[in-house]
Amino acid sequence: MKKYFRFEELGTNYRTEFMAGMTTFLAMAYILFVNPSVLGLMDVETLPEGVTRMDPDAIFVATAVAAAVGSLFMGLIAKYPIVLAPGMGLNAFFAYTVVLGYGIPWETALAGVLASGLIFIVLTLTGLREKVINAIPPNLKMAVGAGIGLYIAFIGFQNAGIIVEDPNTLVGLGNLGTPTVLLAIFGIVISVIMLTLGIKGGIFYGMILTALAGIVVGLIDPPTGLNGIVSSVPSVAPTFGQAFLHFGDIFTLEMLVVILTFLFVDFFDTAGTLVAVATQAGLMKENKLPRAGKALFADSAATVAGSIVGTSTTTAYIESTAGVGAGGRTGFTSVVAAGFFLLALFFSPLLSVVTSEVTAPALIIVGVLMSSALKNIAWDEFETAVPAFLTIVMMPLSYSIATGIAIGFIFYPITMLLKGRVKEIHPVMYVLFVIFVLYFIFLS
Repeated sequence: MKKYFRFEELGTNYRTEFMAGMTTFLAMAYILFVNPSVLGLMDVETLPEGVTRMDPDAIFVATAVAAAVGSLFMGLIAKYPIVLAPGMGLNAFFAYTVVLGYGIPWETALAGVLASGLIFIVLTLTGLREKVINAIPPNLKMAVGAGIGLYIAFIGFQNAGIIVEDPNTLVGLGNLGTPTVLLAIFGIVISVIMLTLGIKGGIFYGMILTALAGIVVGLIDPPTGLNGIVSSVPSVAPTFGQAFLHFGDIFTLEMLVVILTFLFVDFFDTAGTLVAVATQAGLMKENKLPRAGKALFADSAATVAGSIVGTSTTTAYIESTAGVGAGGRTGFTSVVAAGFFLLALFFSPLLSVVTSEVTAPALIIVGVLMSSALKNIAWDEFETAVPAFLTIVMMPLSYSIATGIAIGFIFYPITMLLKGRVKEIHPVMYVLFVIFVLYFIFLS
């Protein structure tokens, strides 16, 4: 085992790798509770006609399984200390845009995730995935990440009741004196304090303290006895295999845009995370990522596995830097984290205490972290600032990640052509321009 993971060469040992794996797990364990809340639309009391809700217990299992499978692939095949799980932003796009906004059944949406995963595998094995990533200009990559951050934060503020619907101004400030709103604000403050102090797993610990506070003041029903904390693994039958059964429903222009969005977001998310974590761990060689193909394959395979079990796109987590900071240098870190995700399968009863007020702070904090990409956009170049700005601002305003990407990708070739920077436009961007124009024509 030591030889396989190159412990001596990388200056690490079992204890260090175990602690690193546990640290990463704690830093991202919030996804186990946030994902069922988001995908299950638990904050939406009344669903539109024809829209059905995914089973939260099944999503909980699917989240843990997808994270475990993806992390095992990353650890054993690519040998990187990078942990995977269903991605934030992608789950919001799945639930609020595709299912709630477009009215597409969640079963068909899962089929779209499966299709994107299969396309990922083909693009990865042929080497095209990295070429497609390079075709998208850096400013738009940063804009997509920042826009998703604002979109997630907006959803978090809504779930907390801090931002509410206003008939005069569309949105406005909610009643901050409402007990549930105060609980969410408490969660935000606690999470901010922990992360500011550099506490690893601050988001997860913030959720725990918020839930405990809710129980103490009587806003959340406490778990009863041992069965309220630990139980047998819930059934995944409500979601398992639905992607296969509804695969024939994805062949529409609307679903094409959905699949492309899954592809784009995971493209940028995984590539950026891989480079960031590998750089921090000192694993980059001549500014290149060794075994990049294997790492991307692990991400693709995890997405396929997750869609089959019943969750949105699985991707690499930037929280892996917490494990690297604790000394993780090999794939054994990811294997340890995978073990913790499997162990978490027995704690599904805790879902009952993780209300929308408890998860809202996590959404807002993740939004803050993702919005840091704003600093990397060349705002002094108007021809690139316009598509970047429109990509960012239209995501929360239209309540759709896909719409933000589409508008930004339409404006990019237009402004660049007018500026005379034709040679800098990759042919792929022209193809995407046509697809997204047809998308809006189809929607109208």
